[in-house]
Amino acid sequence: MDVQQARTFLEIARSGSFIAAADSLHITQTAVSARIRTLEALLGRRLFVRNKAGARLTPAGERLVRHARVMVQAWERARQQVALPPGRREGVIIGGELSLWRPLLADWLVLMHRQHPDIALRADVDNPTNLLVRVQDGALDLAVLYHPPAWPNLVSELLQEEKLVLVTTDPGGAFMPDEYVQVDWGAAFAANFQAAFPEFGAPPVSISLGPLALTYLLTAGGCGYFRLGAAQPFIDEGRLRRVSNAPEFSHSAFAIYPARSDNDVLRLALQALRQAASTGAAPML
Repeated sequence: MDVQQARTFLEIARSGSFIAAADSLHITQTAVSARIRTLEALLGRRLFVRNKAGARLTPAGERLVRHARVMVQAWERARQQVALPPGRREGVIIGGELSLWRPLLADWLVLMHRQHPDIALRADVDNPTNLLVRVQDGALDLAVLYHPPAWPNLVSELLQEEKLVLVTTDPGGAFMPDEYVQVDWGAAFAANFQAAFPEFGAPPVSISLGPLALTYLLTAGGCGYFRLGAAQPFIDEGRLRRVSNAPEFSHSAFAIYPARSDNDVLRLALQALRQAASTGAAPML
């Protein structure tokens, strides 16, 4: 069994579908099927039962999951160690959702650079599902997400309790639907917003990144939901006002990492992440 076969097997086991696995791995369904046929021939066992609903593991497939995961994780760790630049004793790879990079993960990068200059750093942006899969497979040491679902063999640690509040540039604090700026705060927020504002149609402006949306709002005017911590300085200055009686939404950030890990670098990375979340100790420059 090679790493690509193991990775393909695990993705089918996770998604329950050869088609979904092909999409996730960015290969053809024919290639996915070929890899599994080769793997089944090597092991002399059928690994999946395929039907109209997708694919489910056979007893042999269920026994293979743990071994395949260990193999992928070992390969990722070896690849990272071999690729370390000169002068670095270890490396750490962190991933996060796009809207989490400023300030939390940017502060983390600065803290790690200052406190542990002998550790190589790599930071990736990805969608929540891919981040969880990559942590589980060992391609990421840890990830930071908003409201992650429960995931096998991964720890979900609360880092930062935050809430999203509706703010406006209107001097009277009015909600202005025609000037609403929609920010991509994730699926949970989208569902909650729709429930709170069922009559609201398509927004005139949509921006995926919170800091960019806030800059636009302060310059062009309008209203939108933003993190209270980011909006509060502008509320204090009188440039923004909270919309009275508007619903607030929880938007807490969590660190995701393997439940079983003796990685000392992960411990250091988590310490710096907790520090960045609690104090904002490394100011943005």
